[in-house]
Amino acid sequence: MKCILLNFLVFVLGGLLAGCGGTGIETISLSAPGRNTLKVRIDVKTSHSNSLWIEYWQKGDSLKKYTTLHTPAGTEHKLVLTNLRPSSQYRYQVIAADGGSETKSKEYDFKTPAYPMWIQDFFRVIAPDSTVVPQTFKDGFVLISRRETPGIIFMLDAKGEIRWYHQVNGTGFKTTHFTRNKTILSILGTDEYPTSYGNEILEVSLAGDTLLHLKKGEADFKETVHHEIILNDKSQVVTLSVQTKIMDLTSVGGTAQDTVKSDGILVLDRKGKKVWSWSVFDALDPLKDPKIMAEKKDWMHANSVSFDTDGNYLVSFYNNGQVWKLDAGTGKVIWKFGKNGDFAIPKEGIFDQGHAVHKNAQGDLILFDNGTSREQTRTLAFKLDEKNKTAALTRQIILPKEIYTARMGSAYLVGTDAILQCSSKTNTVVLTDAKGKFLWMLKSQIMPYRAEFIPGNLVAPYLVNK
Repeated sequence: MKCILLNFLVFVLGGLLAGCGGTGIETISLSAPGRNTLKVRIDVKTSHSNSLWIEYWQKGDSLKKYTTLHTPAGTEHKLVLTNLRPSSQYRYQVIAADGGSETKSKEYDFKTPAYPMWIQDFFRVIAPDSTVVPQTFKDGFVLISRRETPGIIFMLDAKGEIRWYHQVNGTGFKTTHFTRNKTILSILGTDEYPTSYGNEILEVSLAGDTLLHLKKGEADFKETVHHEIILNDKSQVVTLSVQTKIMDLTSVGGTAQDTVKSDGILVLDRKGKKVWSWSVFDALDPLKDPKIMAEKKDWMHANSVSFDTDGNYLVSFYNNGQVWKLDAGTGKVIWKFGKNGDFAIPKEGIFDQGHAVHKNAQGDLILFDNGTSREQTRTLAFKLDEKNKTAALTRQIILPKEIYTARMGSAYLVGTDAILQCSSKTNTVVLTDAKGKFLWMLKSQIMPYRAEFIPGNLVAPYLVNK
């Protein structure tokens, strides 16, 4: 029997892994996947088929133990330790289950390195009174990402500490979303792609494994994608895509072979085959828009797509300040909400633009209103009566002028009474109560497109706030 210690530059590993006996372990090797400070991969080879897991803890604090998932029965096992902190000493034991009995290895050591210098001071939290911060928020995490190269996804705790990250080189995370499958799905794009547009789709697990990677030009992935990426109930990818149409615009001052760029919805299966698509051009005639010549390079500008509670799509458009509901089967527009839409809206609920539009856990339509006409950003929530086409304003949170953002942004419900809001242009994420009272703020050195809240129970055991 032989135990192997792989001494990687980014990790200082203590203890000579000798004498693994009693567990059937032949070799143990440690590595740092992606040279990531907060993850350690442990590969274990056993002499016979069994299931393994690892218990690990910070040295001197054995009462707070973390446990990996169990591996399938076999002789070669890959386990990933998360919940790690930088510059910290850890101890761990490998546990083998064979025939209903459990056997523990001896204890071993390793030490994590410090964060890379260039991300050490990315985030700062302002929370003068931590007692008013909801426990739900303290137990959960904030997901944001860096759009510039190199792209990084971060998951932060309520103290603003980086608890999980995933880095890619040569490209950036244009938009990132935590999925119903407890994975992280993203649009990637190099610097040649502006703002929230990209040419790759990447899905990773919380262990950092690549589950899906599609590139523009492969299979039916032919269009630039942008702003939104989600999974449907079949784990197929739903995203917004750039649609281009060559048409005669001479009647409105254009040319006979003019180009209009707009948006669509693209649904791809796990191999990149197109399952369904829809285009704004199917629903609107550009010639009927009096502003088409001014907006032909970015007509409508869709910026979010989500699912309504009945499975149909909700799509928001920046340029005309509307949210459309689309039949997910036929693509037919069911209704339009917003400026010149189908619903009667209270005066105080009339909005300029909507970002991150979705139905929240209370069944309300919630959106982040950039508020360009008054240069003040708000979060709005509406109870929609689809039959009578009326809307009741259930929530209005007016953010201070100092964190007004003309573009981008998001708002997500935290528990039942708090709202996490992202003011992208000011590099600020703020948590307020239902009445808009300030509770917590994150100042960032990156400009996050959105900031999602992830409840703690959805990411355990990979991340646990203890």
